[in-house]
Amino acid sequence: MANFSKSNVPQFSMDVYQNEYLPEGAREVNGIVTVTATGGGTIGSAVAVPHLFTPGQGPDAAVAIMVDCSGSMDYPPTKMRNARDATAAAIDTLRDGVHFAVIDGTHVAREVYPGGGRLAVADSTTRDQAKQALRKLSAGGGTAIGTWLRLADRLLSSADVTIRHGILLTDGRNEHESAQDLKASLDACAGRFTCDARGVGTDWEVSEVTGIASALLGTADIVADPAGLAADFTQMMETAMGKEVADVSLRVWTPVGTTIKFVKQVAPTVVELTDRRTEAGPRAGDYPTGSWGDESRDYHLCVEVPAAALGQEMLAARVSLVVPQPDGSAQNLGAQGLVRAVWTDDMVASTSINPQVAHYTGQAELAQVIQQGLDLRKAGDMDGATAKLGRAVQLASASGNADTAKLLAKVVDVVDAATGTVRLKAKVAEADEMTLETRSTKTVRVKK
Repeated sequence: MANFSKSNVPQFSMDVYQNEYLPEGAREVNGIVTVTATGGGTIGSAVAVPHLFTPGQGPDAAVAIMVDCSGSMDYPPTKMRNARDATAAAIDTLRDGVHFAVIDGTHVAREVYPGGGRLAVADSTTRDQAKQALRKLSAGGGTAIGTWLRLADRLLSSADVTIRHGILLTDGRNEHESAQDLKASLDACAGRFTCDARGVGTDWEVSEVTGIASALLGTADIVADPAGLAADFTQMMETAMGKEVADVSLRVWTPVGTTIKFVKQVAPTVVELTDRRTEAGPRAGDYPTGSWGDESRDYHLCVEVPAAALGQEMLAARVSLVVPQPDGSAQNLGAQGLVRAVWTDDMVASTSINPQVAHYTGQAELAQVIQQGLDLRKAGDMDGATAKLGRAVQLASASGNADTAKLLAKVVDVVDAATGTVRLKAKVAEADEMTLETRSTKTVRVKK
C-alpha cells in the first residue's frame, strides 16, 4: 500500500449521532458514525503520485470479471449471449491503464483473457482483444465458485496496484464443491480484493450470492431478466473505477472495562462487522470497510460501559479511519469521532432515543424480519411468515423505505401498513421473492 498525501485522495470526515445521556445504572451506549469521503471519485482529475495514481487517470487498479459458463447458462440460450454482452460492456467501461482479466467459471476456473497467469492493461487494443476472446465463452460443465475466486485472487495479486476488485456472475447453485470449500475460498480471499456478485435468472441461491458479496465487502443483487445485465455490469464497473482508497478500516478504541457489543454498517446496506475485528494494539480493533470513492456510509456502534455514578461522564469509544500497512503499522486518514456517556437523573434527557439510532435499529430489524419471514414461508409456517412480513411492512412504512415496501407488496397483500396487517399472497413469482430476499439489507438514510 502506497503512502499518499491528503491532496490526492478523498478527504474523509466523521460525524457521531447519539444521545450520550444515560439513567442511573444504565451501561449500554449507542452511536451512529457517519463516514463521508469527498473530493475523490472524479476520474481523470487525480494528481499523479508514484505507485498510487497513473498520470491523468484515477488510482491504479486491477479487475477480474468471473463469468458463469456452466451448462445452465444455455437455458435460455439468450442468457449466455447477454452475459457476453454485459462483460463486453464492462470491458468498455475500464479506464486506460487498469489491469484486467476475464475468467470462465464452471466446475473449474479458466483464463479467457489475456491468459498465461497474467493481467492485461486496458487500452483500445486490449479491450478489443478481450471482446474478441469473449466469443470463446460457451456453456457447459458444473459450478464451483471457490475455484473462480481463487484464480481471481492469483491474477489480481500479480499486479502491484492499490485497488483490487472482482465482478462475479452466476446463474445457478454452487453444486460442484461443498459449502466448506466455498467458505475456505472466501476466507482466503477476504481482505485481498473486494467483489460484487450478481445472480442472473432465478435458479441460484440467494444466500450464496449475498454471502460472497458480504465476505468480500462488495454488493449483491439479482438481475432477474438477463437483458438487464449489460446496464448492471456497466454501472458496477463505473463504481469500481471510482474507488480511490483501498483497505480502509474503522479503528475503534475503548477504555478499560468497556465491551463492544456490535459494530455494523447500516447504510447503504446492513453488513455485520463485529466478528471481523482484528486487534490493533491495546484496547483497539480494526473493522474492515473495503474500498472508497466519493461516498458516505453509516455505522452503528454499541458498547457496554462500566456503571458509574450520576454526574459522571466518560469517553465510551474513539473511532478513527486507518489503512493498515503490510509492516503492521497503519496510516491514519485524519477523521475521528467520539462516543460519550454521561449519567444523569434528568429523565427526559436519559430516555429520549437519538433519531439516527432509532432509525437504523429499525432498518436492521427490517432486514432481519424479512429474512425470517421468507424462511418461515418456505418452511410452510404461514402464520409465522405473516407475522414477520407484517412487521416488515410496518417498519418499511414507518421509516420511509419505499423501495423495500414495494418489494414486500409483491409478496404480501397490505391491509394496513401502519399496523403491519397483511395477508400472504397465494401465488408469488420466484423472481419477486428472490428480489426481496437479495435486497432486504438495503436501507434508507434518516431524513434530515
